[in-house]
Amino acid sequence: MAAGFMILAGRTRRLLLASAALVPGLAMAQTSDSSTDTTPPVINVHIGVSPLGGGVPLQKWPTAVQSFSAQDLTKQGAADFTGALARQAAGVNLQNSQANPYQPSVLYHGYELSPIQGTPAGLSVYVNGARFNTPFGDLALWSVLPDDAIDSFDLVDGNPVFGLNALGGAIDVKMKNGFTAPGGVLELQGGSFGTVEGHLEYGKQVGNAAAYVDISAARNTGWRDAQGSDIKSAYADLGWRGSAAALHINLIAGNSGLHGPGTVPVEVLAADPNAQFTGPNSINDKYLRLSSTLDLQLSRDTSLQAVLYYENIWEHLLNGNGPSDLPCGDGQNLCQGGAGGSYSTAAGGGIIPQYLPNGNNAYGQLNLNTTNTNGYGASAQITHKGALGQLVAGLSYDGGYSTYGAAAYDGALSPSTRDYYALPGTGLGYPVDEPGNVPVNVGLRNAYYGLYATDTIDLTKKLSLTLGGRFNIAQIALHNERGYDPNAAPGGLNGSHYYQHFNPSVGMAYALTRAVTLYGSWSVQNAAPTPAELSCASPLDSCALANFMSGDPALKQIVSQNFQAGLRGTFVVGGLNFLSIQADVYDDETRDDIEFLQSPYNPQGNGYFSNIGSVHRRGGDLAAQFDSAKWHLYASYSRVQATYGASFIERSNSPNADASGNITVNSGDFLPGVPKNLIKFGADYKITPRWSVGFSGTAQTGSYLYGDAANLDKPLPGYALIDLNTRYSVTPHLTLFGSIDNVTDQRYYVYGTYSSVGGVYVAQAPNYSNPRSYSIGAPVAVTAGMKLTF
Repeated sequence: MAAGFMILAGRTRRLLLASAALVPGLAMAQTSDSSTDTTPPVINVHIGVSPLGGGVPLQKWPTAVQSFSAQDLTKQGAADFTGALARQAAGVNLQNSQANPYQPSVLYHGYELSPIQGTPAGLSVYVNGARFNTPFGDLALWSVLPDDAIDSFDLVDGNPVFGLNALGGAIDVKMKNGFTAPGGVLELQGGSFGTVEGHLEYGKQVGNAAAYVDISAARNTGWRDAQGSDIKSAYADLGWRGSAAALHINLIAGNSGLHGPGTVPVEVLAADPNAQFTGPNSINDKYLRLSSTLDLQLSRDTSLQAVLYYENIWEHLLNGNGPSDLPCGDGQNLCQGGAGGSYSTAAGGGIIPQYLPNGNNAYGQLNLNTTNTNGYGASAQITHKGALGQLVAGLSYDGGYSTYGAAAYDGALSPSTRDYYALPGTGLGYPVDEPGNVPVNVGLRNAYYGLYATDTIDLTKKLSLTLGGRFNIAQIALHNERGYDPNAAPGGLNGSHYYQHFNPSVGMAYALTRAVTLYGSWSVQNAAPTPAELSCASPLDSCALANFMSGDPALKQIVSQNFQAGLRGTFVVGGLNFLSIQADVYDDETRDDIEFLQSPYNPQGNGYFSNIGSVHRRGGDLAAQFDSAKWHLYASYSRVQATYGASFIERSNSPNADASGNITVNSGDFLPGVPKNLIKFGADYKITPRWSVGFSGTAQTGSYLYGDAANLDKPLPGYALIDLNTRYSVTPHLTLFGSIDNVTDQRYYVYGTYSSVGGVYVAQAPNYSNPRSYSIGAPVAVTAGMKLTF
């Protein structure tokens, strides 16, 4: 798969340049015997084969790995984890349905991982060896991850050892500590859209003990209406290490308030690019994690690694929408969907009256959702180097208990901004309790068990074989804590589910030369349905994308098969210059894939999760990178072809839907949101030892809109972006930096779907009729800042 060359983007690039002093001596020796070998010295780079480590030399590993350091995160100023993936990681693109810069969905070779409910997770994430995907929905809450405290992270392909959801790969994050990041840093940054960011970090080692702390905050108003963000995070690590052991205890705390105007019909965007469609749209997250890691050397060849963690996640969501309850036509009451529908009812069964005199367009609805999750887990593994190679064997447990509450309220939308408001005397509005839209209060418990092993064996001096596998068990139980509701779907929210699967892997790596490795592998991964998916699997009682829940039908687990082959190499080019290359291809197939489909029974786009058959993801990556004392250059091209392997019918607001509002998806149709072509490139140049300048560029072709899985409409337009950056060291301890993002002020779109039209009055475009809706990307933005080290 993708871009093992990116190993040089971080820690390996520094190793190569640090070892450059060895190269002239090697070159002189080669001259004396007329040798023309230009291979670099062997750099002993190890990659973690599991969340707990157990490093194997990269030259012997049979899958692609992309590695990034803290330096890569700060290319455009303040550390930006998802920004580094977007600018530098081959095969990665971002989608942003909420239109908030801190809430992107990350897609890698067509596998998606999102902070928003409604997208089955195709990637797993680990932080310091502990699972970061949330227990409730396998989400990745990027906004609470302290980017400034990240020391490095790897994007790993085709390794089932990384557990559930590693269908397309895993992201393995390692945080800083007092041993690896001594000293202090104060960084301040400000710029466009009211951006103000700052962080303070300090690390200190005293003998065998060390401590590290990072405190950061960011605030901005955004480039669109109702798009502000307010984020605070902290990270701390206490560590001890001796001759045969190391122990770390660390804490992550985060608090984020994010507002996203979301997608807007294209005719409204044309009239007012800053507008929201309906509001409010806000998500507040509070996150706390306490974890401990242990590394114990049992003997010269055997070691033990272990992790223990506890986390609490609290999320509160407000989502203002157009109405699902409208006047019946009798002048007195509201009906579901308007005239001809059943009476709209409130809690207790009372009929909701017609409370507005101004027709249908002024009505609105507020969805309110609250989730409180306690997550916990432990993992342990043994690493042994012996006659049978390097063996890693371990077991893991990840559990969680979540309480979830949801309710909908009928009110009104303001005429200018279309923000929801409640009528006086109704509290949050008229509480809705009707078929297809019932209040929810449910408890959910999940337990994931894993038993895994992987062994890398040297068959010859050049050929290595890696065998591995993981046995996964998932148990999920739901309990309705609200009691009987006659409006709820049959079956209710009570149930238990059990899944198990064994995921094998085999791969080989062959050293064609000291500089070039050829590799290939086959692996199987699986993903069990999450509590959120299992609780929203009925079209009869659908749920809102942002967390509603309903009945409890069973879903099948997703199982993927992955084939990949590639070649990577590093060469010396003229003395102290290094060129690395990567070329690879992959072919994946997932069975019983899960998608969030729009319900045919709800006019506001509520939906449900369903198995939709197989999905094929095929493609390749081609990448190159050049490093010298003054230059750092990189470029990559990725081809991603993600298609459905089975036919199914989906409801859609697409203008190409049939008279019943349905579209037929056929085998071979392309997945929405996945561009077929991705190009990334960049350069950094040291003008003087103190002053550097650089740029990065990304380009991607169009992708089909979400809601157009049948590929009946024109795609979301592709785009190309150029970002500039510069740094100047005033003193050895003071650095000034600046950046310009989207320097050409390109208008582009980061998400596309369809909205229902006609139910919401928009003053800027009163006659809008096109259901195509886009989330617009950021215009040109300028930031500047300073970094003080001490």
